[in-house]
Amino acid sequence: MHDFAEPGSTKHAQEPSAHEHVVIDPVTRIEGHAKITLRLDDAGVVDDARFHVTEFRGFEDFCRGRPVFEMPSLTSRTCGICPVSHLLASAKAGDAILAVAIPPAAVAQRRLANLGQIIQSHSLSYFHLSAPDLLLGMDADPAVRNLFGLLAHAPELARRGIRLRKFGQEVIAAVTGERIHGSWIVPGGVAKSLSSDVCAAIAALVPEAKQAAADTIAEFTELISGFPREVETFGTFDSLFLGHCAADGRWEHYGGGLRVIDTSGNVVVDALDPARYREVIGEWGNADSYLKSPYWKSLATQDDPMPGMYRVGPLARLNLCERFGVPLADEALAGFRERAGGIARSSFYYHYARLIEVLACVELIERVLDDPVLVDTHVRASAGINARHAVGASEAPRGTLFHDYTVDDDGLITAVNMVIATGQNNLAMNRTVLQIAREFVHGADITEGALNRVEAGIRAFDPCLSCSTHAFGEMPMFVQITDSAGTVICEARRD
Repeated sequence: MHDFAEPGSTKHAQEPSAHEHVVIDPVTRIEGHAKITLRLDDAGVVDDARFHVTEFRGFEDFCRGRPVFEMPSLTSRTCGICPVSHLLASAKAGDAILAVAIPPAAVAQRRLANLGQIIQSHSLSYFHLSAPDLLLGMDADPAVRNLFGLLAHAPELARRGIRLRKFGQEVIAAVTGERIHGSWIVPGGVAKSLSSDVCAAIAALVPEAKQAAADTIAEFTELISGFPREVETFGTFDSLFLGHCAADGRWEHYGGGLRVIDTSGNVVVDALDPARYREVIGEWGNADSYLKSPYWKSLATQDDPMPGMYRVGPLARLNLCERFGVPLADEALAGFRERAGGIARSSFYYHYARLIEVLACVELIERVLDDPVLVDTHVRASAGINARHAVGASEAPRGTLFHDYTVDDDGLITAVNMVIATGQNNLAMNRTVLQIAREFVHGADITEGALNRVEAGIRAFDPCLSCSTHAFGEMPMFVQITDSAGTVICEARRD
């Protein structure tokens, strides 16, 4: 039994008994809307800050009763930005329930699809959502600090981002059948083999994508020098870092085991089977947010999960791996570590890590395309229900994703637990909001630039709250400042 608490409970709770019920107040299906509350002490200094997610999706409930074979396609609808993540984690759980080793060609196709997804998702995050702040300035006029302002200010960079994202989507479509919500990744492997012509068409796009990624990294390394205060205050703290890693220390996104390190680079756990995640990870619920907060059990206390905070995603993956195993990305990784002084503690470096991963994924796609196994026609293993419980895990663009399924004798889902990357960063996002607020908010007079920096701190993690959050790079936000008695003394709203 895993640890969790429902919205409406402020304590660390066990699973509720059958007679208990969940009250959702307020009832909302609003994707991506967030609220940030700042609390000031008597001296006007920020005493506390909270990041609240106000949406409730319910995938874990309405998947019950569905056949395990439907789960990849069904759960890919969890997200329109990273559907491949759910396809992969779900299909891997299905593989384990069937108790099969999928064909090598299917592994290669799945890897190819995930590499394409990381490229398209990271490109969206950096070029469309974060670049307006980075190129136009955190204090720029919000009327122009958006995607349209970026198009006017740096049209070539904006077009480069569009082309990189299109390249990633073409790779996804080749393997899954669609750019969004494909259906060809299934339990047991994949549904179709790839042709040599399709592989050649993708390979023809690689040189431009590789150059675009390398150029963007070069520009960013010059750009970052203009943000020393943000680097120091945007989530710069000690934490654990968790992600997949290959047995030889290479960066991994599909296979391998879980590696966890601390901010000194010490390995806490290595080669951990993702199926054992419940042994080391608990889930915390709080009354002010519907987003669960996973934590590292051995460091947390019964009443406080924060000591067990860990980070996932591109920053974690670059911190815990030893190399990519491809030349351009390995060179960029060396520069990243030199600039960060070893392990990167600042969450501002998530942007930098994303760009390096884009370059690495392009290089790795080139390598996968050269493997003749990719076009082998044996792409699926067939079997019946051979296990009643399984966990599938892979690296989504935003971090490690777990799909935990229990089925009955007919393969119908009886229980689902989905541990999402954004949730695993929730404690770190709250710590980041507090750190930024203490640096930039002083008294009740909150400036638009300070408000934008609080938002940009959340955006650095690229949380997957909803499509509306990401429409034009502006997150609908409501910030309240209260005094030590809890009285609201100032409000700021961005719609």
